[in-house]
Amino acid sequence: MFANERRISELREMLDEAVSMDATGTGITGGDPLVVMERTVSAIRMLKEHFGPGHHIHLYTSMIDLKKSKELCENGLDEIRFHPSMSKWETMDFEVISGIISETSLDVGIEVPAIPGNEVILERLIVSASEAGVKFININEFEFSESNWNMMEEMGYRVKDDLSSAVAGSEEMVTELMRKYPKYPIHFCSSAFKDGVQLRKRLIRRANVIAKEHDVVTDDGTIIKGIVYADDLDEAMAAILKLKVPKDLVFIDEDRKRIEVASWKLRKISKKLPYRSYIIEEYPTFDRMEVERMPLNGAPSNR
Repeated sequence: MFANERRISELREMLDEAVSMDATGTGITGGDPLVVMERTVSAIRMLKEHFGPGHHIHLYTSMIDLKKSKELCENGLDEIRFHPSMSKWETMDFEVISGIISETSLDVGIEVPAIPGNEVILERLIVSASEAGVKFININEFEFSESNWNMMEEMGYRVKDDLSSAVAGSEEMVTELMRKYPKYPIHFCSSAFKDGVQLRKRLIRRANVIAKEHDVVTDDGTIIKGIVYADDLDEAMAAILKLKVPKDLVFIDEDRKRIEVASWKLRKISKKLPYRSYIIEEYPTFDRMEVERMPLNGAPSNR
């Protein structure tokens, strides 16, 4: 299981990750959460008990099941999004979906990708879903990924420009359908919005919660800090403090075997230190993936 980028082995760790970003809501995906109902229900209950009823939980599934939907609703789920494979777009059981809408308090919607060349069956899906009474139809811009790039090119898909991984024609396909059905609850999620807004806002939210006094949070949600490497961390800490750096701007990271220092302070004192010193930029995620590293005091760029 994963909670954001963090690999977890128990639901308590999921809750820790949610707390670390002061989450106001949770999205549950898979695999398919309805295949592991006990785990899914436990996660929903745990989140609601900790954050309260206002914590909004939505779930993605390809399984249209009235009984399971009722059980999820009874245990606190707020919203269910059906995302069937394209092969099932024309055979979806909208009678059951109508039953879920009428017999539960769930917000019920459909979420699918806009795959160029399949305008006709997507249009039929939109019409059927709207007539069934769904609250929304989310259509995601189709895009390349590292794992599917070669396959996508072999199938004839192309990126729409040099700055995007989105597939050419996907956005235009949805735009035309939105023009044709202005009264239907269609929502388009572009590749740029997902990466530039949704992901960025999540990073900023987590960074603002976990950032220490010595950290600088950027507009993109990354964290900038100074780091110092030494064989004896206590000795290096004493040397840094001797240069009049306030204690609240220095932190020994035992796990990573380094000292973190406010970047603006380390820039001033690095030439006076006999230790490898850097300014780094890293993501605020659990794995704290490093984005960039700038050596100070003539230190080599590698650790």
